[in-house]
Amino acid sequence: MIKKVLPLSLIVALRFFGLFIVLSVLSQYAKDLPGGNAFLAGVALGGYALTQALFQVPFGVLSDKIGRKKTLLIGLLTFAAGSVIAAIATDINMLLVGRFLQGAGAIGSVVTAMIADQVREDERAHAMAIMGMVIAMSFAAAMIIGPTIAGIWSVSALFWLTAALALFALVILFTAVPEPPKIVHHYSEEEAKVKEVFKDKDLVRMYVTFLFHSSTMAIAFFLIPILLKNKFGMETIDYWKVYLPAVVFGILAMGPAAVFGEKYGKGKQVFILSILFIIVAFLLMGFTDNFYLFAAGAVSFFIGFNMFEPLLQSFVSKFAKVHQKGAALGVANTFAYVGIFLGGAVGGWLYQKFGEEGVSIAVLIVSLFWIIWILGMRNPALRANLFLNMHEYDPEKLLSLKDVEGINDFYTNHTEELIVVKYENDRIDEETIKELLKK
Repeated sequence: MIKKVLPLSLIVALRFFGLFIVLSVLSQYAKDLPGGNAFLAGVALGGYALTQALFQVPFGVLSDKIGRKKTLLIGLLTFAAGSVIAAIATDINMLLVGRFLQGAGAIGSVVTAMIADQVREDERAHAMAIMGMVIAMSFAAAMIIGPTIAGIWSVSALFWLTAALALFALVILFTAVPEPPKIVHHYSEEEAKVKEVFKDKDLVRMYVTFLFHSSTMAIAFFLIPILLKNKFGMETIDYWKVYLPAVVFGILAMGPAAVFGEKYGKGKQVFILSILFIIVAFLLMGFTDNFYLFAAGAVSFFIGFNMFEPLLQSFVSKFAKVHQKGAALGVANTFAYVGIFLGGAVGGWLYQKFGEEGVSIAVLIVSLFWIIWILGMRNPALRANLFLNMHEYDPEKLLSLKDVEGINDFYTNHTEELIVVKYENDRIDEETIKELLKK
C-alpha cells in the first residue's frame, strides 16, 4: 500500500508546500505592496481559493472521465504558471492575478480520488493518514522555511520555489505513480450526476465542515503575521519561533485524532474537541497583548486545525459512493476553497474595520454554529465494507442490492477479483448480504 500512496502523497504535499510556504508571510507582504490594504491582502491570501472553488468540481468530474493522470498534468502546469506570475508581481493587482491562476490548477480532489482508487476500503483510513502525515510534514517545513527564505531573500523567491516544485511533482506523477485498478460500476447515468452527491445528508455536513475548517485557517494566517509584526514588533525571519512550536504540537495532535476518529469510531467527538481548541486560539490571539499568550493561542489553533486533517478526506470517501468519489471530493474541496477565500477576504475586511477583536468574535460565533452542525452528523464508523471473492459470490446479483435497506454502495474490482459492498452495520449484517450474493 505504501508504494501506491507515497508517490501521490508526495505530489499533493509538494503542491501544498508551495501554498503553505507563503501563508506565514503573505498577508503582511501583500498589505505593503503598491495598491495594497488589509482587505486586498486578505484577498491575496485566499485569492487562489476562489478559482480552486470554481474548478474543483470540474477537475474532479474530468478525472472520472478522462483519467486522473491527464487531469493532474493540466492542473500542475496551471499552478506552475500562476506561481511564476506571482513571483514577478510588482503591485497588488499582479499578485492577485498570479494567486487566482495558481488556484485554477485544482488537483486536490483528483489526488485524493486516485488514492481512493488505488487502496481498498478497509485500508483507506491508513492511506489517508499517510497522506495527511506527509502533508503535515510539508506544512511544518513550510512554516519554518517560508519566513526564513522571505527574510533572507524575498517573498518572490518563495513563488519561484513553488513553480519549480510543481514541475518536480510532474516527474513523480509519470515515473512513480501506478495506473489505477479497473473498476466496474453498477449505477445509472442519472446517479452519476454531480447533483447526486448532495443527496447524502452526512456528505453535506462534511462539505460545510470543510468550509468552516478552511475559513478559520485563512483567518488565522491573515492575523498571525500581521500581529507578530505590528503588535509584537517581530521581524519576518523570526516568525518561525512562533510557528515551530505550533506546528510541532499540531503534528503530535494528529496521531490521537486519527486513532480515536478511525479506530475507535469517535469522529464526531474529535471534531467537536478540535473546534474547542480553535475557539480558545482566537480568544487568546484576539484579546491579549502578552506575546506568550498570543503564541499559546497560535499553538492551540494548530492543534485544533490539525486534528481534523487525518479525518476529513477519509470521511468523505466513506460517505460517497465509489463512482462519485471524484465528484464528492471535488465538492468537498470546493467548499474548503470557498472557505479559504471567504476567510481571507472577510477576515481582512473585519480586521480593517474592527481590528483583531472583531475578527475573533466573528470566529467564535461561527464556531458555535459549527459545533451544532457537527452534532447532527451520523458517525462514519457505522458504515462498514464487505469484500467478497468473485469466484465464490455472484456479481450478477449485485443489482438486487439496490433497494435493500442499509446498502449504501456496491461495485466489482476486476483487478483484484473482488465484490465490494458498503453498508450500514446497524441496519443490515454481513451474513444477510452474503446470502443475497451466494452463487
